[in-house]
Amino acid sequence: MAHLRSRRRLALAVPVVLSLTAALGFVPGVASAAPQPAPAATAADGPELAYVVNTKTDRRTIGAVQKAISEAGGTVVTTYDRIGVIVAHAADPGFGARIRAVRGVQSAGATRTAPLTAAGTTDEGAADYLTAAEAAKVKAAAAPASEPLEADQWDLRAIGADKAAKINPGSRKVTVAVIDTGVDDTHPDLAPNFSASQSANCVGGVADTSEGAWRPYTADDYHGTHVAGEIAAARNGIGVAGVAPGVKVSGIKVSDPDNGLFYPESVVCAFVFAADHGVEITNNSYYVDPWLYNCLDDPDQRAIVDAVNRAQRYATKKGTLHLASAGNSNHDLDSDAIVDDSSPDDSTPVTRTIDPHECFDVPTQLPGVVTVSATGVQNLKSYYSSYGKGVVDVAAPGGDRLYQIPDTPSKNGRILSTMPNNQYAFLQGTSMASPHAAGVAALLKSAHPWAGPAQLQALLKAQADNPGCPDSYDQDGNGTQDATCEGGKRVNGFYGFGIVNALKAVK
Repeated sequence: MAHLRSRRRLALAVPVVLSLTAALGFVPGVASAAPQPAPAATAADGPELAYVVNTKTDRRTIGAVQKAISEAGGTVVTTYDRIGVIVAHAADPGFGARIRAVRGVQSAGATRTAPLTAAGTTDEGAADYLTAAEAAKVKAAAAPASEPLEADQWDLRAIGADKAAKINPGSRKVTVAVIDTGVDDTHPDLAPNFSASQSANCVGGVADTSEGAWRPYTADDYHGTHVAGEIAAARNGIGVAGVAPGVKVSGIKVSDPDNGLFYPESVVCAFVFAADHGVEITNNSYYVDPWLYNCLDDPDQRAIVDAVNRAQRYATKKGTLHLASAGNSNHDLDSDAIVDDSSPDDSTPVTRTIDPHECFDVPTQLPGVVTVSATGVQNLKSYYSSYGKGVVDVAAPGGDRLYQIPDTPSKNGRILSTMPNNQYAFLQGTSMASPHAAGVAALLKSAHPWAGPAQLQALLKAQADNPGCPDSYDQDGNGTQDATCEGGKRVNGFYGFGIVNALKAVK
């Protein structure tokens, strides 16, 4: 997740907005002569794959590269000319190498290792649905003026969100886009705050804004609906409450209908769509498939990093702050080496040892993106949460079903939120931590409407409460430390600058 050991955020000795460009060896310059067409295409003899082709942004270069794609046997699916990203399909196994040789192409590569057919989230474990009997028990314990199921929402109390809502629940002028598996906007806790005009289906790289296109395919695609409820479930006397119950929430669906994966071209579309539709904050509780870590020495993975970074930077420049989950592998993202045995996740994974300073979890490790680790009710790092000094920016409640059990009616250490078909369930993961931080960011944006992404990120870090590194992190009691926290009380590898605080945000 970085180059300089002291920062671990894809940073070089250049401004952060330029760091990835420099890291990839690209520098701004005057447009060169028109690209040379690729050699005549050979007969396609492989499965059709999707590619991202990254170019300069001038019209002449883009047009020439589009022509070269066609001459190489590819098909242009869509072009994001403002960021110089072209999405293409091709069946020729040599297509990537041929296009990388075209003048004006800065990087290009396949976005998957399996063929196209007629993306991985960061929740940990299966959903635990709240039954009618359990719901009745929770409602009986409800405090006056609280939501019916709020007694089970230890997470809101942990960051003062219940008290913050009485001061400032958030502004209707602020929208948090959930880039995910889709959002069920018909849920009664989400319908009051849902923004259909800022929602779309971006699967495949082209935004579909038709009615309901943003909704999950099935009830099993619940991830985005759960995340949306954590951010902005309304305080309407029905079920649960979100961290920022007064802001708007939208859904941008990016999960593939066949395998649920989050491919790069879909995520590129989502960032650009969010930026062009006035979204102030995006939540990204996933990593871009098929690689858990994208290594810059691999041309395909390098192109993925480049394309997604161009898209998120475009959105950032238009005023959008991005928050993303740190991951559930309990990896030290500031370590010298990590064993990745899960990539690629769309075909046959191979075990490889990567350097997390050269191979990056996208989008969470891109410059300017807020990386969020997970905590439980005791304000300790959750057992599964990845971490790393100089990598994690802030922490937030993500749940811990094993070692941090709350004194709530359900005694469930996970996070309760909305599910499709008007249901509620507990989930845990850094997927749940990121939306809590996004909700606090939305409250900060509501209180400071003129704050841009950099100022919002600074405010988010400033209001966080840092418990400091624990004296011991032997969660299972076997005498061995389960993770090592490095750093001091101000900033450290477990919590970054601290656990977000909604009450401080509105004060």
